[in-house]
Amino acid sequence: MATIRDVAKLAEVSTATVSRVLNKNGYVNKATETRVQEAIKQLNYLPNDVARSLFKGRSRTIALFVPDITNPFFPELARAVEDYSNHHQYNFVLCNTDNDLEKEIVYLNALKQKSVDGFIIVSNSITEDHLQRINAPVVALDRVFSTKVSSVTVNNREGARKAVQHLKSLGCNRIAHIAGPEKISSAGERRQGYLDEVGDEDWFKPEYVVQGKYDFDTAKKAAIQLLTGNPEVDGLFAGNDLMGAGVLNAAASLGISIPDDLAVIGFDGISISKIITPALTTMAQPIYEIGTRAAELLITQISSENPTIKNETLDVQLIERQSTGERAGEYEG
Repeated sequence: MATIRDVAKLAEVSTATVSRVLNKNGYVNKATETRVQEAIKQLNYLPNDVARSLFKGRSRTIALFVPDITNPFFPELARAVEDYSNHHQYNFVLCNTDNDLEKEIVYLNALKQKSVDGFIIVSNSITEDHLQRINAPVVALDRVFSTKVSSVTVNNREGARKAVQHLKSLGCNRIAHIAGPEKISSAGERRQGYLDEVGDEDWFKPEYVVQGKYDFDTAKKAAIQLLTGNPEVDGLFAGNDLMGAGVLNAAASLGISIPDDLAVIGFDGISISKIITPALTTMAQPIYEIGTRAAELLITQISSENPTIKNETLDVQLIERQSTGERAGEYEG
């Protein structure tokens, strides 16, 4: 493998001159630069990015931390971050953290040692103290973990309220909720939005709220128990689309007709929600816009001498599909 010395020898210049050409740092006359570029091409020389990043303190690399790469929401989010990063000549690293603080800290320390320029993080456990030790720009995504860190989120609580309002408008009189993990802020906000709409109803029962852990299998089991024990439930709001798919599967196993006997609505707007049968009505997040905006905020912070903190909240949109459909009757409040 060719080295910088080999390039310098072939171009008949010093290694310092080759370095200036590679880093576009300092004056090199055009004829000399052309000789160096031709030598690089002839020798198929590849610069040592690690060495260059250590020298410059920059690697033009950003990292995205997600808690569960098997949840389709996060790969769709990652694609947006990667596209924007690559378009602006930044490399992209994806880290799956399993919602494990220790794993997050190991990733943070390891990547900072490699001069990663900044981080986009989905986390409910990282604190300001952890980030101060890293001393690199950070943007929080999907949830907020510090007022001193820029963030991009959606209005989870209002979106959940609209989901329940939609079920009511279809004539649903007993509406249940499959909730995400209690420690995740977005799940708590969606649960609260549901309670805003049903908490004062005389028909509401605490057992109408069950835990689905943002997971298909867990949600399916929870839905089977919920619907078996409470056959009067005719509307169900799932805290994310993955759990919504689990509810549809549970209903099929119980012989419950969707949407005639049970109307179901999810939250997120992931691609799978429109290809499952029946297609899932959802409160869709602008996933690609969220990821793009987070990458834009981070790269701006990396490039700025005096970065400003921005907290942006985007709206969600109701997308009606087969899992709600047309239902007879009116909601009787």
